Amino acid sequence: MSGHSKWAKIHRAKGAADQARGKVFQKLAKELYVAAKLGVPDPDQNPSLRMIVEKARGANMPKDNIQKAIDKAKGAGDSENYESIRYEGYGPKGIAVIVDCLTDNKNRTAAEVRNAFTKRGGNLGTSGSVSYMFHRTGNIEIPKDYEEEESMMIALDAGAEDFEVLDNSYLITTKPEDFISVKDALEQNGIVDFLSSEVTFIPDNYIELADEDKEKVYSMIEQLEDLDDVQDVYCNLKDE
Repeated sequence: MSGHSKWAKIHRAKGAADQARGKVFQKLAKELYVAAKLGVPDPDQNPSLRMIVEKARGANMPKDNIQKAIDKAKGAGDSENYESIRYEGYGPKGIAVIVDCLTDNKNRTAAEVRNAFTKRGGNLGTSGSVSYMFHRTGNIEIPKDYEEEESMMIALDAGAEDFEVLDNSYLITTKPEDFISVKDALEQNGIVDFLSSEVTFIPDNYIELADEDKEKVYSMIEQLEDLDDVQDVYCNLKDE
């Protein structure tokens, strides 16, 4: 299924627990803070911030939490400075992995990410070593409560690339630059419930593994995502 993976399902399952959800919100708050601090602290005037606001909304982050993170950036000085860093490498059985981080201590982050790779049978690569295997795409998932044909026409007319019928939802894919306009069109036509919505990295091809090997990959990704500096993890493991 294009643009849809078991890892997304695992995210939602983990998010059901208060502690896990709180950690997700902390990471999103950091992204919101950085985007608001680097540009205008107004989503309508800052496309990067708007994109992260939509990602936070897709994760069901409360509006008050989103606004607090943005407001924090408005009066922030230079006491909190985060740098965006991407790590690339291979997990067990050659699974390609991208790790996006926001950190105020590059040495700490590098050591923690490297440790997570090596402890789980993976290894870090150089910049660009696996990212060429992925492409950026906008993913918008809505429940099947909405009428299929009408939802599809709204999405496609607004510039969506694909409309896929899943077991319990519809998955709409867009070009990154069309993500906001497609989501706006859906909302303007009464489609306001989103299971997820974000611009993400999707592998060009997936690798199939036996269940035992899949668990090794999931274990490594879980360790990576538990790191405070790690914002997102992407891999090319096929899970269906």
